[in-house]
This record gives sequence, structure tokens and C-alpha cells, in this order.
Amino acid sequence: MPIFPLQVPVPARRAAPIALLVAALAVAGCDSPADDGPLAPTAPAVRPDADAQTTALATATVFATGLRFPRGLTFGPDGFLYVAEAGDGGAHSTTGQCKQVVPPVGPYTNGHTARISRIGPNGNRSTVAFGFPSAAAAIGDVNGVADVAFIGNQLYALVSGGGCSHGSGTPAGIAKVSPTGDWSIVADLSAYQAKHPVAHTEPADFEPDGTWYSMLAQNGKLFAVEPNHGEVVRIVPGTWKVSRIVDVSASKGHIVPTALAERFGNFYFGNLGTFPVTPGTEKVFQLKTDGTLILAKGGFTTVLGLDFDSRGRMYVLETTHGAGFPTPGTGRVVRVNGDGTRQVIVNGLFFPTAMQFGPDDRLYISNKGFGPPQPGEILRVDVPGVTPAASVAAK
Repeated sequence: MPIFPLQVPVPARRAAPIALLVAALAVAGCDSPADDGPLAPTAPAVRPDADAQTTALATATVFATGLRFPRGLTFGPDGFLYVAEAGDGGAHSTTGQCKQVVPPVGPYTNGHTARISRIGPNGNRSTVAFGFPSAAAAIGDVNGVADVAFIGNQLYALVSGGGCSHGSGTPAGIAKVSPTGDWSIVADLSAYQAKHPVAHTEPADFEPDGTWYSMLAQNGKLFAVEPNHGEVVRIVPGTWKVSRIVDVSASKGHIVPTALAERFGNFYFGNLGTFPVTPGTEKVFQLKTDGTLILAKGGFTTVLGLDFDSRGRMYVLETTHGAGFPTPGTGRVVRVNGDGTRQVIVNGLFFPTAMQFGPDDRLYISNKGFGPPQPGEILRVDVPGVTPAASVAAK
């Protein structure tokens, strides 16, 4: 199932795969924040995992808007920001043609509405490539393009909305994007997962084509995380061989790994966990090249983003916090300092889905990545204790 299961009759501790915020929002009956302007720092209530300073240190401002459920983001070699977007779904169904995702999440319908946007230094958005499959769950949320990465000047997209169980004739996979915006699937991740099942799956919460979420490029290869099955894989350009680095489910169970980051040749990933949310129970793991998992830090909640600043300090994006089910406007970024203390950098975020430091040493966050209100947006944060560098995009 997608990322956020909602308040419907489901088994206790229902897994939190990748998408269901629309229904959670409906249950919450929340008022939406303004589409533009700064998000003022506020002091969230202390929660069980709050070993951090709870008053936000910074204010996030809207850098760009007009996005369709923004997800992963990266800066290209041109200094511009590239953003994956899930799209608006569609009406195409494959019911009766293949195994479907079970209700209440499935069955899915699909359309070619996912895309990749490029954001200029002034926040202006333009479309780089479009027409990717966008899978709409039965209860409203979407999977489309989940993340983007560059190897040299070549842009790649992690297409999460594909696959027959998502209502699409295009598989989930890695897409190679040309300078003119044409694209093609070069690594079939749907086929890979069908042939290489993980050790432990959740039958009541299983997506045959996965819910691929995070991707990065390192040493000429691509690395991707799939939360629903629970694994991290390596994709080799040229041969397009897909191989598993670690089956997270084998040792950790259904913890729903999400955000992937790299530091000094080691990978790190955070996990979303299962619902209802129990604050402070999610973690960040270090992943060695031999597949060994080491606990890096614990005490987080619903992790969907992870990055490091120029001083090596870890930043963790929590899409919602507090016990129970997702609560709009409670997302936040927590910094782990070198001495182990923690600080809330910014809070009041509306279901953020990804973040990354830019070449200017500012933090960029995909906000409104799930559920209404739309359009989605990219927020920018001047992080206290990080001196902004000269912007590559401004040169």
C-alpha cells in the first residue's frame, strides 16, 4: 500500500507504505495553511521522543510552487533544482489482468500525469519531462515519479507509479531522460521484485510492483530504496543489472525504509514505521557496502527525508509527529549535532516528503507532498549554524 494508511478498519499496527495521506487529511478535517509566505516557527508539544530543543530555530519560506505532489529532489550539474512529482493519477484500470493491491488501498487506476520539473534560481518552474505513469489509490493518493538523480549530465527518474498492479502498462523502474524530455524505462524494477522476493512481506499490505521512494547516484551507479517490500538495491547503468544490497525485512521486519543519503562512502536510510504512529520508535541506519546494517540514531518519528550539512551533521525530516495518525502541519526537520544533542530546525510543515541541501548550503524541502491542499511547493531554509555559500545557480 502507499505511504500512509488511514483510519479505516485495518489490522493493528497496519504498515505504513507509500501514499495514503488524502484520506488521513479527510479524517483529520484540517484547515490548510496558506499557499505562500513564510512558515513561522512554532513550539510543538513535547512528545515521547523529544530529546531535542522543541522551539524551531528557523523559518521556511516558499521558494517555488505549482507542483503536483512533489517528492524527491536534487540539484543538477547546471545548478538548477530538479523535482519529482507524483502527478494527478488517471482512470485506466488493469482489474482482471493481474494481481491487484487489496482494499482499502487498491485497486489502483492510472494516468500519464507524473512529471519532472526544473526550478530556476528565482523559483520559476518549467517542465523537463512528462507523461510518466501516475497511480491513484482507491482512497485518493498517488505514486508517480518518486525521485531524480544525475550521473554526470544524464538525468534518471525513479518511476514508482508503474506496474500492472498500479493500473499501468509501463513497469515501475528507472527511466533515462533525454535533454529533449523523452524518456524510456531502462531498468524494470517490477520484474526485478517479482523474481526476487524479500524474506518477509505483509500480505494485508503488499504492493506487487512496490512503492519505490528514494534514489541517489554514487560512483557511477544508482541506488534505490523500496519501502513496501523493504530493500535497498543497486542499478548499474549500461547493463542495467539490478542487485540487492540488503533485504531490510530479513533482519528488521516491516519497518518501511524510506529516505536514502550518503556520507563518506557509507549509505544511511531512515524508516517511516507502521501506523498508528508511536513517536520516537523510528531510526536511521548506516548501511555498509557489504549489506551490514548498523543503528546510527534512534528516537525519530515517520522519517521521509535525510541529509547531512557541510559540517557532517545529520538532518532528519519527520513528515508528521505525535501519537496516532498523520496530523497536517506537524512535519519538522531535526538536526543531530556532533555532541548528540538535537535541535528542531523548522516545524509546521504540511506532510513534507523529501529534503536536500543545495549548493548554496540552504535546505530545500518538498512540502505538501501528500494530500490537499495543492499545489505542492518547495520550501527553502537558511539553517542556523550553516553559512550559505555562493549559489551555483546564480552564477
